[in-house]
Amino acid sequence: MRFISPKIDYVFKKVFGSEESTDILISFLNAVIYNGEKTIQSLTIINPYNPGKVFTLKDTYLDVKAVLADGKIVMIEMQVSSMTNFTKRVLYNVAKGYANQLKVADDYMRLKPVIGVTITDFILFEKNQRIINQFVFKDKIDNFEFLDDEELLLVFVELPKFKKELSELESLADKWIYFLKEASSFDDIPASLAEISEIELALNLANQAGMSPEELEVAQYRAMTLQDERGKITFAKEEGKQEGKQEGRKDEAIALIIRQLKKRFGEITPETMSKIKNLTIEELENLGEDFLDFNSITDLENWLHQ
Repeated sequence: MRFISPKIDYVFKKVFGSEESTDILISFLNAVIYNGEKTIQSLTIINPYNPGKVFTLKDTYLDVKAVLADGKIVMIEMQVSSMTNFTKRVLYNVAKGYANQLKVADDYMRLKPVIGVTITDFILFEKNQRIINQFVFKDKIDNFEFLDDEELLLVFVELPKFKKELSELESLADKWIYFLKEASSFDDIPASLAEISEIELALNLANQAGMSPEELEVAQYRAMTLQDERGKITFAKEEGKQEGKQEGRKDEAIALIIRQLKKRFGEITPETMSKIKNLTIEELENLGEDFLDFNSITDLENWLHQ
């Protein structure tokens, strides 16, 4: 068997958002929201997977949306690459899902709670080692909740923080997170995962053999596109590091030259100081050699006016 990674948003949608995925989604949500308790008994997927649908890179169609039996709305998203203001985007989507329930003149009593579940393939909360984090509106000092329980709930699952091996899996959440991280490396369905019928079904949906040529083509295209996006982000970070190093070198060169000039000629005017700070690294290196031939501050000013 060959399985396609459910971290690819198109495959994630097929696995968790197909018409036959109801039991899969119930099990997964109970695992990451309710610590494995069977709190959710039924739900309706309101934007089911459609293999023929055309979409764009940022199309929210690839998110999974469901309504629980008690009317709560759950919005589930798989995000492979980080982006600027990502947490604000998550909050915006949940707030929009909450506000869009009402039409003009509708009563606020009609509003149902909204739960946003976001799975990330990058670390979002550097200072926190928990894999699953849940956020609600609370008072900053006394920690009491502002809204009713789960009125607006944000759940984040950070895959890179999960380090367990297959033999170490214990909870239902462990097994679902392991499935998300490692499914593409399986040669067959591991026995400990097959014990959970919903995970076995999820793996069957992610099985390459069960996909049409069109589905495989789209999945491969999405995988390449997402990899390209991640590559751009990595490149930008490396560029930023190099620029930071360059800036650090420049600051050190400026500080050294100014110290040497002050030792030789005394105080330097703010205007001259400003001109020195605007020099490039190469110009600073040249000044570092040439100032040894200066006899007065006038020579420095003439050099800067060249």
